[in-house]
Amino acid sequence: MPRQNTALAALLLAATALTAGPASAADQPSGQPADATALLTELRELYREAGAATEAYNEAGERLAEQRAELERLTARLADTRGALAGARRTAGRLAAAEYRHGGAPELPPVLRLLLTDEEPARALHHTTVARRAAAGHLAEVRRLAEAERTADTLANEAEQAWEEERRLVEEERARRDDAHDRMNEVAGLLAGLTEEQLTGVTALEERETAERQAEFLAAHEPAEEPDDEPPDEPDDEPDDAGGAPGERAVRWALDQRGKPYEAGAEGPAAFDPAGLALRAWEHVGVTVPRTSARSWELLPRVPLDQLRPGDLVIYHEDASHTALYAGDGTVVHPPAPGREVTVTPLAHAPVKGAVRPG
Repeated sequence: MPRQNTALAALLLAATALTAGPASAADQPSGQPADATALLTELRELYREAGAATEAYNEAGERLAEQRAELERLTARLADTRGALAGARRTAGRLAAAEYRHGGAPELPPVLRLLLTDEEPARALHHTTVARRAAAGHLAEVRRLAEAERTADTLANEAEQAWEEERRLVEEERARRDDAHDRMNEVAGLLAGLTEEQLTGVTALEERETAERQAEFLAAHEPAEEPDDEPPDEPDDEPDDAGGAPGERAVRWALDQRGKPYEAGAEGPAAFDPAGLALRAWEHVGVTVPRTSARSWELLPRVPLDQLRPGDLVIYHEDASHTALYAGDGTVVHPPAPGREVTVTPLAHAPVKGAVRPG
């Protein structure tokens, strides 16, 4: 690979650090033009925007699927109610016809109908009473089902309208995501036109800032030391056939996906987005986690950053738009950004919001 392409690859690798803001002029290497750093800062922000837009699109897709399931449920309920109503109406019609045939014209008074019948009066009166009660019961059932049909029809129409609105929102989120990716590609193309000296200088700056951020994070969240007099854990007489704790197994599975590309909305097996990798890694060990980073942050138990265990989900940015699996030793495994592959990076590669623990 030519040296300039190598430098560009390193630059784009460093760009995925998604730092919180542009470097100051004093931090720029000598001879480094401000426009190169500005381009990198813009690319960095676009990476974050693309990740957030992908998360929003995924979450909208989840809501759309839920709304579709609700629409299908209510449509089936409406069909069942209509079927029951039609059956009840047929039954009521048969009862009315039978009463007319056996009890005389419906407009005749009951006493006259008894006189005109061939049956004994007591038996005829009994049959008439039973028929009337049955007809009244079925008429009440018809009325109840008719009201249920109106209610079910209203709910189904409302669900269909909600589904259509959600589908419109999904398309808006898709357009926003695609726009962020397009702008990111434009800036990446501008970076590709920088000189080798510019690329090398900005890459060195980004690598230094990432290392400093990682050192600060580890110093601030160093795991608490256990007391010396605490007895050691008892050995497990029966080794875990699955090969360790669920979180460790989830991490091993995620590490096996290294080299697979980032793809917005992908959940494997050929490509992943960050939350998709976390979803499948934990699913591999029988644990369900939310599909998006924001939902994981909202629903899963929070974990202090000095008590992280392998498999914990580290959540990034104030909007909780990125997630990675903690892999131990201050590192995480994830697909960092569009154009990247599943890999291991320093935990503090981006602003950390917190961590949660599945299971």
